[in-house]
Amino acid sequence: MFIKITKSGQYEYAYLVRSYREDNNTKHEYLFNLGRVDQIKNNPSFQNLAKRLLELSQAKDMVSLDNFSEAQIVNWGYMVYKKIWKEFELDKILNKLSSRKTQFNLNDNSFLMAIQHLLEPKSKLSTYTHQNRYLGLPEIKLQHLYRSLDLLSESKEVLEEKIFFKNRNLFNMQVDVVFYDVTTFSFESVRKDSLRDFGFSKDAKFKEVQVVMGLLIDREGRPIGYDLFPGNTFEGKTLEVALQKLEKRFGIRKVIIVADKGINSKINLKKITDRGYDYILASRIKNLKKDIRQKIFKDDYQERGEISYKVISYINKIKEANQIYELPEELIITYSPQRAQKDRADRERLIKKARSLLQNKSYINASNKR
Repeated sequence: MFIKITKSGQYEYAYLVRSYREDNNTKHEYLFNLGRVDQIKNNPSFQNLAKRLLELSQAKDMVSLDNFSEAQIVNWGYMVYKKIWKEFELDKILNKLSSRKTQFNLNDNSFLMAIQHLLEPKSKLSTYTHQNRYLGLPEIKLQHLYRSLDLLSESKEVLEEKIFFKNRNLFNMQVDVVFYDVTTFSFESVRKDSLRDFGFSKDAKFKEVQVVMGLLIDREGRPIGYDLFPGNTFEGKTLEVALQKLEKRFGIRKVIIVADKGINSKINLKKITDRGYDYILASRIKNLKKDIRQKIFKDDYQERGEISYKVISYINKIKEANQIYELPEELIITYSPQRAQKDRADRERLIKKARSLLQNKSYINASNKR
């Protein structure tokens, strides 16, 4: 292998070339476009690559490995993701989404943004300025990165469906248990619009606008789909959209919804059962009726390793439109010494914080008053 320098206009470009013999003729195969020569000069990544090649050739007396880090040779790291990308046929899917009027390659742009986010998350501008670190990838224009985002947004549902069914075929996936959760993403801004708004922030950034995202994943942790909601949306109200997505778009009929107590409103439970789904949700003991609480604290637990548990049959009554519905449920109550120790430490920490605030009342504000 050798590096060949060629000229194109006013710039010189370097290529990594493999030389081989075929029919008594020497032939050259261009492996990677290394980039412009002026970008290679004094480039630490190329210098480290050269040192690595010296090491592999057993010329260890010519190089010191004390300060060498493989993390600096990130130029080749994307090759692993490229294989996964092609295995899911994302290149074919994205190329089909590109219209004839599109003057850029949607697949190339999307792959660059994906590997940059996976290897070292950066802004789109920074992704553009650092793209020469990835050997062999075509050069991308900044405006094409931004325009690709519009195309991806417009094709979001098509992409989700194609990836879902490809995922199911690749892994013989059976989607019968679905996990659903909601999180928030804040912006360094106080300017509201139709999507960004003030609301309850899970990052405790209450002074900045945000959006709410609901995410569905399967039992292996693979994403099925997501939806964005205005920043002031209560997370319990996002579940119905997720249920519609499962049934109409993915044809999933038998599902167990697993979610946290933020989704556990009685109306949501009825919507889940109306679609023929089952659910596993967290529940607050203090919200249960007195007779159920008495059963919970009765000392008749069964032992399973370090965990004690009991199962209580329960009828959850739901009132909607002046009509009462009954949902038969099983309450699974557990106790473990480790969790009890953690909860005790949390309570003591909060009590200590409360006493400190009472001694310095000027520090009490809306966020910690409760």
